[in-house]
Amino acid sequence: MQARKRFGQHFLHDGAVLGGIASAVGLAPGDSVLEIGPGKGALTDYLYRDDLKSYVAVEIDRDLVPLLGTKYPAARICNEDILRTDLAKLMLPEPESGEPPSWRLVGNLPYNISSPLVIRLLDFVNRYPGAIRDMHFMLQREMASRLAATPGTKAWGRLSVVTQLSAHVEVLFDVAPSSFTPPPRVDSSVLRLTPRTSSAALLSDAERKRLDQVLRMAFSGRRKRLSNSLKDLGLDWQSLELDPASRADDLTAEAYLRISAWLTEETEG
Repeated sequence: MQARKRFGQHFLHDGAVLGGIASAVGLAPGDSVLEIGPGKGALTDYLYRDDLKSYVAVEIDRDLVPLLGTKYPAARICNEDILRTDLAKLMLPEPESGEPPSWRLVGNLPYNISSPLVIRLLDFVNRYPGAIRDMHFMLQREMASRLAATPGTKAWGRLSVVTQLSAHVEVLFDVAPSSFTPPPRVDSSVLRLTPRTSSAALLSDAERKRLDQVLRMAFSGRRKRLSNSLKDLGLDWQSLELDPASRADDLTAEAYLRISAWLTEETEG
């Protein structure tokens, strides 16, 4: 079966890489797994087992669904677009069904949806703490670098801040284009996202919107001084204990959270 360009399909076939991902995930009996974009089931072969509590796979390509259903009869195969899937309906149990599972998410993500999907999953984590235990994804290496970036680097940006406030990010290993069919034009990386549980990570919708506003303003002119890019916010730099001559990529995620919290207090006060 040919890969479909409109779905951004690049089928992973390298056994060493597939085994490396499975080893990194480290599934245990009773785990609940959500695989995003299983394709033909190359990675599923390494993860699917009888002692799991549940195995759910979301695949957008309807032509692959019968194949997956035949290979993994006990799995729940959903022919859906993960960007439009009702995640709460998919992962949260009915109230009377007992203790909810803590899902292990895994997938070789199409590069064209990776950014909006990661943001969507982090929003879900923020809304339903504990629902997702961890996420192991194959991403374009540049994207993985942005998620794991540190302040003061070119890769540090809005996505880095939002991601690292909600999750601990680890880049596990890189993957060459030759490991895929057809080979992509870029290198890839496997990374682990582990949701944080601190109160700083669990922001309300209003706080998230305020933080996003600050980040968009700051990084829209990342080489400008923050005193210029954020001048319309009327910040009290002294009380924030921040240097207004700093630039967007100088500030830590915690500093941006501090600015957002100060604005929220000023608005509500």
